Amino acid sequence: MKTNLQLKTLCLIVLTNILLAGEGCASEQPGSSSSPQPALKDVFKKDFLIGMAVNNNVVCGNDVNAAAIVEKHCNTLTAENVMKWGPIHPEPNRYNFEPADRFVEFGQNNKMFIIGHTLVWHHQTPKWVFEDNANKPMTRDAMLSRMKDHIFTVVGRYKGKVGGWDVVNEALDDNGELRKSKWFETIGEDFIEKAFEYAHEADPDAELYYNEYNNEKPGKLEGCVRLIRKLKAKGLRIDGVGLQAHSDMNYPSKKELEGFFAAMKPLGVKVMITELDVSVFPWVDWFAMRKIDFNDVNERKKFNPYPSGLPDEVQQKLADRYAELFSEYVKHADQIDRVTFWGVYDKTSWLNMGRSNYPLLLDKK
Repeated sequence: MKTNLQLKTLCLIVLTNILLAGEGCASEQPGSSSSPQPALKDVFKKDFLIGMAVNNNVVCGNDVNAAAIVEKHCNTLTAENVMKWGPIHPEPNRYNFEPADRFVEFGQNNKMFIIGHTLVWHHQTPKWVFEDNANKPMTRDAMLSRMKDHIFTVVGRYKGKVGGWDVVNEALDDNGELRKSKWFETIGEDFIEKAFEYAHEADPDAELYYNEYNNEKPGKLEGCVRLIRKLKAKGLRIDGVGLQAHSDMNYPSKKELEGFFAAMKPLGVKVMITELDVSVFPWVDWFAMRKIDFNDVNERKKFNPYPSGLPDEVQQKLADRYAELFSEYVKHADQIDRVTFWGVYDKTSWLNMGRSNYPLLLDKK
C-alpha cells in the first residue's frame, strides 16, 4: 500500500508531465478528451496553499490566458514587481498605486490570500530614497522617517486586504552577515527591526515575513536563524521565513533542504516557498555573462543550447526534479504554509536572461 507521500509524488509527476507536454494553456490532458487537468490548489489542499507571482499584464487583462491559469490553480497570489519601492513610489512625492490596486482587486475577486512584496529591499529602490534634497546622504533619523512613511502609506492603503507582507528582502550576504546595503549603512543593523515594527503598526492583523535566497546553504542559514531569534527576542511580530527556492536540476540537494527545515522548526515560524522556479541550467551571474563572447557561434550555442524548446529527455528530467522538490515539501507540510511559483509560464520568467530557460510548469505558449 502506497503512503500519502508516495501518492502525492506520483500525482505531481503525472501533473507536471501533463503541464510540460507542450500545450501550456490546454484545459485537458494531451491525447484525452475526458481527462481535465487537476488544479494544483486542489491536489495540495491538505498540505499548503499554492500561488504564483503575477505581473501587471495578468491582473489588468492583457494576458487573459495567464490570468485563467492563475485563477484555476492558485489560492494565494504574490505581487511580482508592482509593490516594490521603485514601481509603487518612484518619486519623493508621488505614489503609483494603480497597478498594485489592480493586483489586490484581482486577488480579492478570486478569494486568494494576497502577499505584498516587498517593503524594504536593496534592489529596485530609487536612488532618491537614500538622499536628501541636496543629494547628500540621509541621516539615520531622516532615513527612518522616510521608511516609516513609505511603509505606513503602502501597508495602510491595503490594510485588511493584503494578508501578509515580505517586510524585508535579502538582507543577508551568503556568509550570513548583514549585507552592507544603503539601509544598513544609513540606519544601522536595526533597520530590519524598525521595518517590522512599522509594518506591524501599519496593519496589526497582517502576517509579516522575512524573505531570502540560498537559505539552504549553511552560512546564510545560520545568519537567518540568528536574525529570526533576534527579532523574536525583541518582541517583534514575525510570522514566517520565505525560502525563495530559485533552484536548478541539482541545487538544493535533499540534505540541504532537510537542514533548512530542521533549523526553522525550533524557531516557531512558518515556512513559505516564495519564489519557486527550476532552471534547466546552472546559475550564471551577470558578471560571468559579461565574459561570454556572443559573437562566437560555439560559445553562444553552449550558453543557450535550447533556443527553440526543450528536448523531450530534458522535459522529463525537469518534471522529475519538480516531483523531487515537491515530495520534500509535502514531507514538511506541517511547517510549510504556501508554495508560490515565481511567474506563471516560461515566457515571462526572469530567468530568460540572454538565453531561453524553461523554469516553470507551463511552457512559453
